[in-house]
Amino acid sequence: MEQHRQLIRWACDCVEHVLPLLGEIKEERLDNALLTAKAWANESASVGDAREASTNAIAFANESEDQVAVAIARAAGHAAATAHMADHSLEAAMYSLKAIKNAGKSIDAERKWQNDKIPTEIRALVFSARRVKESHFKL
Repeated sequence: MEQHRQLIRWACDCVEHVLPLLGEIKEERLDNALLTAKAWANESASVGDAREASTNAIAFANESEDQVAVAIARAAGHAAATAHMADHSLEAAMYSLKAIKNAGKSIDAERKWQNDKIPTEIRALVFSARRVKESHFKL
């Protein structure tokens, strides 16, 4: 269970790091997804709460035409969905990288930042699973 909490916190870190790319866009559903994910990690939100927050963040992604905003919204949705299934944490990280790519910034620098934020206890787990995920994201 502690690994699951570490994964959701790391997923939130990844999303929060790219949020400034939204510029003037302020979207409550993305903030709520991250707050709910953190609340789940602290045992003060249910998986159902996290699913609802995730669905709302993804709804914003589906409404948006800006590809940076779409990627960040999907990242936030997956961060919250990590409460349901730990594997979603990798999707949050991948969509954060996609937001960086869509913004024309360095994916390598962002990946290094993400790697530095991974707790030591889950580093091997994340690295092995990430190799598989990255091939699907065409980064």
